Amino acid sequence: MNEVKNNTTGNVLSNLNISNAPQEKQTNELGQTAYLELMITKLNNQYPLSPQDNTAFVAQLAQFSSVEGLERLNSNFDSFSSSFMSNQALQASSLVGRSVTVPAETARLTPSGIISGSVDLAAATSDLSFKVYNSKGEIVGNIPAGGLPAGEVAFRWDGQFMEVNGELLTWSAGEEPLPVGEYRFEVYASQDGKTEQLETALSANVNSVTLGNDGSLTLNLAGLGSVNVGDVKQFN
Repeated sequence: MNEVKNNTTGNVLSNLNISNAPQEKQTNELGQTAYLELMITKLNNQYPLSPQDNTAFVAQLAQFSSVEGLERLNSNFDSFSSSFMSNQALQASSLVGRSVTVPAETARLTPSGIISGSVDLAAATSDLSFKVYNSKGEIVGNIPAGGLPAGEVAFRWDGQFMEVNGELLTWSAGEEPLPVGEYRFEVYASQDGKTEQLETALSANVNSVTLGNDGSLTLNLAGLGSVNVGDVKQFN
């Protein structure tokens, strides 16, 4: 809104007259300038013997202030949204190259790498065991972990040694480490006389990140594909 330097009513109305106002591109929305032009036009053309009531005039001024306030609010929100998206993009770039743990059964073993994961035990188990399969579906390891209390069970595997809750277990596939590739994990627990397969969460490297128009982050993981950032259980 232009600054008014003359306090007289005549000059105010003259400065805001439609003939002197800059022409703006027409839109379907009633913006601040158009609203003010309509109000001033009404004042300039009102019947002299029956001028507009002061209360009605004040009410229109209040409406004008409301329109101006809404426009400022929209502008501030757009600025906030842009800043939020920029911050999201900055955070997304920092995730590339990191390892995350997500619900999955398959993970990729990299050179000198380690696959880490976890399972949740709803109750104590008398016998927890791991089965590992290669990309051909052949079982390459059967690892007993014994009895464990209820709670989260964390494990790490480097293709040769398996560590569960910090304890090194016997690896039944031989002395040589298994080659780089995709491996599938199955974890079984015996509870109340029944053996059930548990849901696993495994680690994977973040190859790239996709930032959606709504600010959502999608992680593109090695060997797993696209995963929403909300599904990540842990950033390693």
